[in-house]
Amino acid sequence: MKLRTIILILLLSPFVFGFQSRNKSFFPLGIVAPIEKDSLIHAAGFKFIGESVGRMISPSLSGEQFNSNLRSIGKLRSKLYMCNVMFPGNMKIAGPDVNEPVVLSYVDSLFNRAQKAGVSRIVLGSGGARRLPDGYDVKKATGAFVSLCKKIATIAAKYKVKIALENLQTKETNFINTVKSAAEIVRSVNHPNFRLNADIFHMRREHEPPQNIIDAKDLLIHCEIAEDAERTLPGIKGDDFTPYLAALKAANYKGPIFVEAGSNYSEEQIKFCFKYLSKQIENVYNN
Repeated sequence: MKLRTIILILLLSPFVFGFQSRNKSFFPLGIVAPIEKDSLIHAAGFKFIGESVGRMISPSLSGEQFNSNLRSIGKLRSKLYMCNVMFPGNMKIAGPDVNEPVVLSYVDSLFNRAQKAGVSRIVLGSGGARRLPDGYDVKKATGAFVSLCKKIATIAAKYKVKIALENLQTKETNFINTVKSAAEIVRSVNHPNFRLNADIFHMRREHEPPQNIIDAKDLLIHCEIAEDAERTLPGIKGDDFTPYLAALKAANYKGPIFVEAGSNYSEEQIKFCFKYLSKQIENVYNN
C-alpha cells in the first residue's frame, strides 16, 4: 500500500469511526404487536416483534392453527422474539388453587411449541393467573410460587426457552408489583432459564426508582416500555425515559427494549415512536 494512501486512511479514520459510533444501535428495539403489522413495523426500524402466547403458540391452539402460525412466522421480516401472557387467567400459578400437574403439563406443551416457532423468550406477567385471594399469606404464596417456578424453569431448559418474570402494577395484580420483588423471586428460583423482565411502564406507575434496575443487573434479560398516563407509544405524550435508560446503561444491559403499548396506531405514529425512543437512547449514551 502506498504511503499516501496509508496517511489518507489515518486522517479519515476518526471521522469514519466516529460516525459509526454515533449511529450505532445501542439497544435493539422491538414492539409488541399483531404479526399482521410486520411490514409496517419492519419499515419503521424495529428488528423484533412480540406477540401473545394465546395467539401464537398456546397449547389450546389446534395443530392446524399452530402450523398456520408457523408458516406466517416464517414469512416475517421482523423476528418473532418473544411472546407474553404466558398463562391464561383461569390457570392459577399462585395462591391456594394451583393445580401443579396441570400447570407443568401446560408449560411442557407451550415450550415445545415455542421451540418449534423459534421463540426464545416468554414473558411471565399473567396478572390474573398470579393474583392472590384478598388477605392470603404473601410469604406462603411466595414460597410455593418459587417452588413451582423452579420446576417450570427445568422444563424451559429442556426446550432452550428463557422465561422473563415481569413486574406488574397493583392495578393489574396484587402479587409481585416491583422489579425489586420480582428480582428477589428470580434469585430464589436460581435457574439460568428463569430471569427478569424490567417493565419500565409498570415501574413508573409504581413510582419505583431506576436504581432497582441496576441492583438487578445480573438477572435482567428483557425490558419493556410505554408512556405512563395512557400506556401510549413513546413519543405520543412526550414522556422522558432517560433516568431508566441511564439505569439500563449502568447495568450494562444489551437489550432488547420492547415497546408494549397496544396496537391501534398509525404507520406514522409507529415510525415516530422508533425515532423518538432511539433519540433518547442515543442521548443517554452520548452524555
